[in-house]
Amino acid sequence: MNNRYKALLSRAASQKRETKLFLEQLKRKKIKNLDKLFKKVTEEIFYEIDCLDCGNCCRVLGPRINNSDMDRMSHFLGMRRAGFRNHYLTVDEDGDAVFKSMPCPFLAQDDNTCAIYKARPRACMEYPHTDAKYMEKSLDLVFQNSLYCPAVILILDKIKEEIK
Repeated sequence: MNNRYKALLSRAASQKRETKLFLEQLKRKKIKNLDKLFKKVTEEIFYEIDCLDCGNCCRVLGPRINNSDMDRMSHFLGMRRAGFRNHYLTVDEDGDAVFKSMPCPFLAQDDNTCAIYKARPRACMEYPHTDAKYMEKSLDLVFQNSLYCPAVILILDKIKEEIK
C-alpha cells in the first residue's frame, strides 16, 4: 500500500468518532438525491484512485459469498461447486459463506490483482458500496468501510464539501 493510502487510513482511524457523527447526521437530514450525490462523488474519486495500489479490502475484509457467486467462481476455476465450497469456504457466525482465511486466496500479493476478477463475488464488485441505491440505509456499512478503504475517506471528505 502506498504512503498516501496509509495516511488516509490512519486519519480514518483517528477520526472514527467524527465520521460516525457525520454519517448519523446524514441519516437524520434525509438529503434529497443522496444516492446521486454519492454515485457522482464515487465516480470522481475512483477516477483518481487505483485499487491496485492498495488491496486492503482483499487483505482484511472477507466478502459474503452467495450461491450465485459460488456457481460463477467454481465455473471460472473449472471446479464443481461442492469442491470449491469445501476447498475455499467456511460458514461464519452469521451463517454466511466466507473465505476460510484472509487475505483472499485469489489476491496476488505482489501486485494486488485478482486471479478471478471476471468471476469475483458480487460483494467485491460492489465494494466499497458508496454508490448503492438507498444510501441512507448503507451509511453504517460506509462507516465500516471508511476504516479499510482510502477511497471511502476521500468520498466522505467530498460529500462533506458538497453538502455544506
